[in-house]
Amino acid sequence: MLDTQNPQAMIAGMAAAARRAAHQLARCSTDQRRSALLRAEEAIRAASAEILAANATDVARAKAAGLTDAMLDRLRLDEARVAGMAAGIATVATLPDPVGEVIDTTVRPNGLELSRVRVPIGVIGIIYESRPNVTADAAALCVMSGNAAILRGGSEASESNAAIHRAFCAGLNVADLPTDAVQLVGTTDRAAVGAMLAAQGAIDLVVPRGGKGLVARVQAEARVPVLAHLDGINHVFVHASADPDMAAEIVRNAKMRRTGVCGAMETLLIDSGYPDPAALVRALLDAGCAVRGDDRVRAFASVAAADAADWDTEYLDAICSVAMVDGVDEALAHIARHSSGHTDAIVAADEGVANRFLAEVDSAIVLWNASTQFADGGEFGLGAEIGIATGRLHARGPVALEGLTTYKWIGRGTGQVRS
Repeated sequence: MLDTQNPQAMIAGMAAAARRAAHQLARCSTDQRRSALLRAEEAIRAASAEILAANATDVARAKAAGLTDAMLDRLRLDEARVAGMAAGIATVATLPDPVGEVIDTTVRPNGLELSRVRVPIGVIGIIYESRPNVTADAAALCVMSGNAAILRGGSEASESNAAIHRAFCAGLNVADLPTDAVQLVGTTDRAAVGAMLAAQGAIDLVVPRGGKGLVARVQAEARVPVLAHLDGINHVFVHASADPDMAAEIVRNAKMRRTGVCGAMETLLIDSGYPDPAALVRALLDAGCAVRGDDRVRAFASVAAADAADWDTEYLDAICSVAMVDGVDEALAHIARHSSGHTDAIVAADEGVANRFLAEVDSAIVLWNASTQFADGGEFGLGAEIGIATGRLHARGPVALEGLTTYKWIGRGTGQVRS
């Protein structure tokens, strides 16, 4: 029985159990892990009513606590979202298994054969807020990649997370895989987060998914390696050569499809040579977006004035900052100053300009003639994602199965000794 009154002891016990489960998973075949995910998918579908009832409790409590509409949208589940969650688990089960993949092989002059082979990372801690679907996504990705997971969801989604976790583990049990492979921290005490971050040697990697405050705390306090992004300050640059209908549709979708996701556009940059910049601003206003513009934008549109802070703000709401720029050089300079390195896009018919943008923007995801809302593991064909990484080490962009593996060197000799 874990001691929830002692977060350090609780996390230590969970990590030890997770390590044992990870060793078992590492010995499982691909087919065994696939079968476990398909049983988990079935269990999620069968528990849909229970999950929705739990979510209704969470949503009611969150409304009473004054959560924003954007946060409520992240929290809320319906039948379609539960079905999508289950389908996501099944999709992960169909993906190529990275475990055991030979990355490359070389033969040394002395005949020693050296290979790099993908292996699971081990025990992964996921700390997340609001979105209960992360419980299923993270569990599926960790199990399929041979890792054990310790999940710590936000207090606002505690009932939903518990219901999803119960169903997922029921599937693992049917498939005869250890349920300790996916554990949910059973307390909303923030000290449990601190205990996870301090669990050096017990937890191999921490992945935070949530608001800026959570991610900043994780990055500041962690004694465990962290895979994360802090902000999603994403740009769409509409070049003078852009097709007007395409540009308007991409701008509208990038901001307004779902405003609370990390791939939402936060800043629109319009080339001063674009023939109808007012139409792009109208597309946002007509969709219900509040616009904050620079002086050049306000000369042709009745919008609020953007201040210096707007260019560095992740709104996660129906708000967008808009600036006019003189060509691709100025757009690149603005993005270099203000982008968080998450997702940036260009809309252009000029292939040369587009290729320069793709080469020079130093973000994890860079798009040409496509909405920033494609910044999602499912849309990348990865089945699901455990998060978007904006760093430069290990994994970048949507992190899925391959990003949850490391590698080891395997050497095959014929009696070589070193002189």
